[in-house]
Amino acid sequence: MNTHPNDRRDFLKASAGAAAMIALSEFLPAAQPAQGSGLRVGLVGCGRQGRAILGELAKIEGLKIAALCDTLESRLNSARRRVGEVPAYASHTELLDKAKDVDAIIVATPSHLHRAVILDALAAGRHVYGESPLATTLEDARAIVKAARGAKSVFHTGMYGRSNPIYRLAHSFVRSGAIREIVSGRAQWNKKTSLRATGSHPEEEKALNWMLDPAVSLGLCGEFGTHSFDVTLWFFNQNPIRVRAGGSLQFHKDGREVHDTVCCELEYPGGQRFAFSATLANSLDGAFELFQGNMGSVKLAGNAGWLFKEADAPTQGWEVYANRQQFHEEQGITLIADATKLAKLGKLKDGVGLPNPPLYYALADFVKSVTESKPVVCTAEDGLRAALIAMRVAQAMKQDGSVAIGPEEFEVG
Repeated sequence: MNTHPNDRRDFLKASAGAAAMIALSEFLPAAQPAQGSGLRVGLVGCGRQGRAILGELAKIEGLKIAALCDTLESRLNSARRRVGEVPAYASHTELLDKAKDVDAIIVATPSHLHRAVILDALAAGRHVYGESPLATTLEDARAIVKAARGAKSVFHTGMYGRSNPIYRLAHSFVRSGAIREIVSGRAQWNKKTSLRATGSHPEEEKALNWMLDPAVSLGLCGEFGTHSFDVTLWFFNQNPIRVRAGGSLQFHKDGREVHDTVCCELEYPGGQRFAFSATLANSLDGAFELFQGNMGSVKLAGNAGWLFKEADAPTQGWEVYANRQQFHEEQGITLIADATKLAKLGKLKDGVGLPNPPLYYALADFVKSVTESKPVVCTAEDGLRAALIAMRVAQAMKQDGSVAIGPEEFEVG
C-alpha cells in the first residue's frame, strides 16, 4: 500500500501518542463505582466528616445507610435529613446490639474515641472503616491493629492517598524510577478557618471542639498531617528515624491552646527529609505533597497530580504528546485517569483531575474489600505507622525540639 509522507508522519505521531496514553493508563485502572451488593452500613459519628462520608456513600450503587449514631441529637438530626428516617442511636453499643442487619460500620468519631468503637464493632463481627488518624495514643493504635489481625471481618484505615487513582499512578511512576532517587519531599495543609464550633451549652461546645483540646487532640499534624505522613511512608518505602517540630498561635487568639500554625520535618535513614506545614490563617495552595528526585518531581494535590522532568532526564518519547500545564517557569505533565479512553475520544484534557473527591475512592475501596474480597488498600498497620509519626510530632511540638523514633515503636508486639 502506498502512503503519502504526510499521512505516514501523522499516523506515526498518532500511534506514538496512543502508546504514550497506554503507558500512562497501565498504571491507573479507571475508577469505577464499587458495587455495594446490598451492603448495609452504620455510621458512628455524624459531625462534619461524618456528613461528608454520607455524601460519598450515596454515590456507591447498592449500598444502604441502615443506621446512624451520635451522642449529640443535633448532629443525628442533621444526618437524618440527608439519608431519611433510618434508626438512630445515642451510643455505638446500642447500635451494635439492636441493628443486627448492619454489615459494616464507618467510624467517624473524634480521633481519641476510635478505639472503643472499632474494637466493639470488630468483636461483633462487623466490617469496619476507621477514619484517620487511627488513634491518638500508641496503646490504642496497637490494640486496634491486634483486633484487626484477629478479626474475620475487614478493617480499613481511612487514609486517602493509597486509594486515590492519581496518587497510585504517581506512586507507580516513582517506584519505577521516573524521577530516580527521591532526595526530599514536602507537603502542606493550608486553610483559613477556625475549626471552632458553637454549642447550645458548655458541655456540648466542649464535645464539638475536641480538636482544640490539647488533652485529646494531636493538633493539625495529627488530624490533617497523617494523610501526608502515610503518602510519605508509601513513597519513601521506609520509616523515619527522627521528627522535628514547632508551632505557635499566629491568628486565632481566642483562648485555644492547640497551635494554629505548625511545621515539622521527618528524617529518614538515608538522610532524606520530608517537611510538613499547616496553618489555619491562610489558604494559599491548599493541600499537596511534593516529592523531588534527581531526575524529576511529582506534585500531588488531592484530585490532581503532575510530573515535572528535569532538563537532563532521559526522554521516552511519549512526553511530547502528553497533556501539560504551566506553573510559572515550569511545565508539568498532568497525570490523567483512564488516559487511553479519553485520548481515543479526543477528550484528554477533560480527564485532568478526578470526578470525585479523594474520600470517595477510600470508601469505594473499603466496599470492594467487603463485597468483592479485594485486598485492603490501607491496613491497620498503615494507620499505626502514620499515627505514630503524628504522636511523635505532637511530642516534639510540646518540647519545641526533636524526638527520635526507634524501629521497635512501629511494631505491634
